Amino acid sequence: MMERNRYFETIENLLKRLENSQRESIHQAAAFIADAIMAGGILQSFGSGHSYAAAIEVAGRAGGLFAAKVIKDPAMGIYEVLEGSGSILMRKVEVLPEDVVIIISNSGRNPLPIEIAMKVKAVGAKLIVVTSLDASKKLTSRHSSGKRLYEFADVILDNLSVEGDAAVAVDGLPVNICGTSSIAAAALLQATILEAVELMLKRGYTPPVRLSANVDGGTERSLEIEKQYKQRIYHL
Repeated sequence: MMERNRYFETIENLLKRLENSQRESIHQAAAFIADAIMAGGILQSFGSGHSYAAAIEVAGRAGGLFAAKVIKDPAMGIYEVLEGSGSILMRKVEVLPEDVVIIISNSGRNPLPIEIAMKVKAVGAKLIVVTSLDASKKLTSRHSSGKRLYEFADVILDNLSVEGDAAVAVDGLPVNICGTSSIAAAALLQATILEAVELMLKRGYTPPVRLSANVDGGTERSLEIEKQYKQRIYHL
């Protein structure tokens, strides 16, 4: 009998832990998203480097909310350790008080996401942070404020990833392999979107959900909903 792939076992255990430990945080994050969209705001997400994979999980995809956009890092993480990089980027990004912003950073120590968080809080928008809380608490900030990303959050979604992210030990290697943060973040955020949609429906509000363009009628439906949000979701 073929030995079971250990990565699947690792992820299954992680997903169970996420479901049990992050339930209340998901509820709170979902409420922030529902409140924002019902107030005329949008959901914005940011992730630098590999965290970008989680940022695009909630924007521009089938089954997600139309009122959502990604704050794009043009350098894809090259300058995330450079103080001032986030402040410069946010000069061109519109965040309104009625918005809700998700920032994903496993370590939460680098200036780029920290400075984006500072802008979000200065504006008065709600901030959801996806991070590895235990790992981040052990790290020193690379920003002159001395703070890590989670310290700015209105709610934290803890991805429960180990320090350094790589979670599987392999005989013959001095380091672990196979990160878990991307899958954990995707699961947490999709669970949050589900609860936000359900909450909006309970309140009598029809959430702007995107239908796939590969489903008949999807493009036409999206173009109609797009009229309401295009000035925000396509604005840098």
